[in-house]
Amino acid sequence: MNFQVTGLGLDKMKLDSPQSFLDMEEVEEVEEQQLLEPEAWRTYMERRNVLREFLTTDLSPHLLKRHHARMQLLKKCSYYIEILPKHLALGDQNPLVLPSALVQLIDPWKFQRMKKVGTAQTKIQLLLLGHLLEQLDRGHAELDALLESPDPRPFLAGWGLVEQQLADLSAVMDNFLAMMVPGRLHIKHRLVSDIGATKIPHIRLMLSTKMPVMFDRKESVAHQDWVSLRWFVTVQPTAPEQFELRFKLLEPRTQQECAQCGLVPVASCTFDVHNLLPNRTYKFTIKRAESYTLVYEPWRDSLTLQTLPGPHGAPPSPSLSLQTSPGSRGATPSHSLTLQASPGPPGAGHTQPPLTAPSER
Repeated sequence: MNFQVTGLGLDKMKLDSPQSFLDMEEVEEVEEQQLLEPEAWRTYMERRNVLREFLTTDLSPHLLKRHHARMQLLKKCSYYIEILPKHLALGDQNPLVLPSALVQLIDPWKFQRMKKVGTAQTKIQLLLLGHLLEQLDRGHAELDALLESPDPRPFLAGWGLVEQQLADLSAVMDNFLAMMVPGRLHIKHRLVSDIGATKIPHIRLMLSTKMPVMFDRKESVAHQDWVSLRWFVTVQPTAPEQFELRFKLLEPRTQQECAQCGLVPVASCTFDVHNLLPNRTYKFTIKRAESYTLVYEPWRDSLTLQTLPGPHGAPPSPSLSLQTSPGSRGATPSHSLTLQASPGPPGAGHTQPPLTAPSER
């Protein structure tokens, strides 16, 4: 016996097909078109396309997302003053080739005052960048809501204001992009005191940016009683840099455990700390070494690692000892910090001999 169901047309209807959604959009467009005369409708569609193109190119969500990422990076950067002679072209500026006499001629007290100006200028610049980015986000949201409005009549009536808003947002974007690059410091007074020389050199000061120093969280690992640390700079500097590594044991339980902390100068991007306590948590912080020209450093990277559990037994009492093993000729020496153990009571756990970390992995 055969049964046949007719009249529903299920074989022809596909409710979840893209065509069904297109049909719904066409219906909405027809309903909107009925609200306007043909000429007004053409004007509405032209202006709507202009607005849509602006929101997908000049002020696209992808572009705003990228600017937010750049803004977060700038908040983590370090800012310095570059001392340059006025005759040196911007493309040739390299502090390493400048004569040392140029720095020595600057009045130290005046230079410290200019560093405070540089700090204030950097903070203001970052605040203005954040304010401009908020304006761009708010403008995109307002225009996007206007674009999705079902009634075309308010859109046409307020088109003059929309055009002005498009121009204003374009100007805000230009200012934002121009301000992303640190600028020149304005000097009101001479930095070089009267030294009786026949010719005092002309000096200009520029703000420069260095990318943040960050731990490599994949390569930095903890073992039972030592950790291997590695860090990097997103843009490799032209000259070797000096770093400062800080570490400390979190939640020390005795007075002796409070000694498990310190600051270590490092000339490479790898470092090992030995003779740590098993199954304990340590915090490590990395930054560039202090520089005479540093004006602002709002952020430094920190990493928390927990050592692996060790065998049962009393841990040794630590004391600090920095060991450096010579590298090959012309290479950077490798470094490690060993927390030397003082003799413990009989039956206490014994510490492994100190190891050194290669400067390159």
